[in-house]
Amino acid sequence: MEPSTLAPGPTLPSHVQSLSAALQARRAAARPPVEGSLGAWLERASGMPLARLAQWHTDDVDTQLVPFADGQRRLCAALRLADGVVEIVIADPFDAATRMWLEARLRGGGRPATHWSVAEPEELAAFFSRLEVEMRALDGQGAGPAGLPDAERDADVIQLSLADISSDESPVVRFVNSTLYDALKARASDIHLECGAAGLAVKYRLDGVMQAITRPEGRDFAERVISRVKVLADLDIAERRVPQDGRLKLRLGGRSIDVRVSIMPSLHGEDAVLRILDRYQIAADQQLSIKHLSFSPTEAAFIRRMAAMPYGLFLVTGPTGSGKTTTLYGVLTEVNTGLDKIITIEDPVEYQVPDILQIPVNEAKGLSFARGLRSILRHDPDKIMVGEMRDAETAQIAIQAALTGHQVFATVHANNVFDVIGRLSTMQVDPYNLVSALNGVLAQRLMRQVCDACAAPEHPSAEQREAAGLPAESAGWNFMRGLGCAQCRGTGYRGRRAIAQTLALDVELRSLIAERASPAKLREAARARGLQTLRDAALALVATGATTLEEANRVTAAEE
Repeated sequence: MEPSTLAPGPTLPSHVQSLSAALQARRAAARPPVEGSLGAWLERASGMPLARLAQWHTDDVDTQLVPFADGQRRLCAALRLADGVVEIVIADPFDAATRMWLEARLRGGGRPATHWSVAEPEELAAFFSRLEVEMRALDGQGAGPAGLPDAERDADVIQLSLADISSDESPVVRFVNSTLYDALKARASDIHLECGAAGLAVKYRLDGVMQAITRPEGRDFAERVISRVKVLADLDIAERRVPQDGRLKLRLGGRSIDVRVSIMPSLHGEDAVLRILDRYQIAADQQLSIKHLSFSPTEAAFIRRMAAMPYGLFLVTGPTGSGKTTTLYGVLTEVNTGLDKIITIEDPVEYQVPDILQIPVNEAKGLSFARGLRSILRHDPDKIMVGEMRDAETAQIAIQAALTGHQVFATVHANNVFDVIGRLSTMQVDPYNLVSALNGVLAQRLMRQVCDACAAPEHPSAEQREAAGLPAESAGWNFMRGLGCAQCRGTGYRGRRAIAQTLALDVELRSLIAERASPAKLREAARARGLQTLRDAALALVATGATTLEEANRVTAAEE
């Protein structure tokens, strides 16, 4: 029996059945009647060759160019050929919107040449199912959840797999799950679901920068997606006038991922932001340590010197998402020799480290940073990590702990190492206690790196260099720029690395802080000791071609 005479199976998603029925109707309406399979008719009607999906391999499928969430919904896929050419297969060659979307993705990827082909909807659906089986093996899902801790085997954990996504009959459930799956594969840190006048806009934060992914139309669909997220996060779906916060758990490839959910009322409904926290990232990276955090040798030596202090306070500062907690975990991993009692208090616990007592803040139950830190001091610790010094009470308890012989690592939000002093002053911290406890401050940022796969030389003009405040010798720098490819999703950047500003306190600096000296005097004294600004660190990466001048201007200020 020919494939075209077979009715779609009951396990096929509804959108696959609908598209197959529409193509069959279009074929039946053709004059004169066309004999043969639906695939043969598609080949003749579109002028495109018939794809041989059975010969496609998982390693060759370009899920960066056509993410699984979009490919499964739009019924299209991309294949990387040996000669660099991309083959695009599409189930509906008459769908102008999908073809325009694919062409826009190809332009963003900077592809030199493209071949187009067609396939039957059922065949593409079967291809996605086969892709799931192969990717399961690569992701290590064959072991199943049996090897996970008992705490991870609860019914509230959402299992993500391509087979489950493609077989789900609900378009809303399928859309939410496929978006979560694609975001995890893309290593996004946040998912933004924004409701507008026309419908929903889905955006990822990749390497610290927002990137638009898809825009499904329909206000009703957008509301149903937000309601689905609320259900997963155990929030009140009837309440739409006030912000709500919740959490959910995912499981993908044998690892468990926590997701923090924030719902905010907007002009056209509600927006949702999902912060992805991969608690098993340390296990995936083998070991998180200072040498794996991309700091320069000078910066790494400073961090290790601060970590080796027997007591006192070491502060790491920077904006949200600048890697402060990751840096402190790198410190804890290196100082965790088993000879000291190490306790952390965080909101939430982002990484799990063996042999360390980690306490999650629970404001709803009354466990705040201040109350938890006060209890920690009665638990006989040697080293303490405070996830964030956000109020006066927490800051004062942390400084008292540092003064009584404990080693305290903490993060605080400030723009640079000098703003930390002013920030703590507003928390009513006594300057004499501060200078007695504080060993040093590290201010850091994360900068995107130029994608190695599409990097090309760049030649900024003298006017551009002058506007950016570059020195005269910058004319000989190795400027680079990413052209955009599938590996970097057309952005020209792939991955991030840290830049830092360090300040170690000596007798003179302690005296200036205790005397409440102006920031100008503090900067002058620090510069006399070889202080490097964040701008200097950023331009050093520009000079080597590791990043671009635009990225340096985005992350740091020229007048810094």
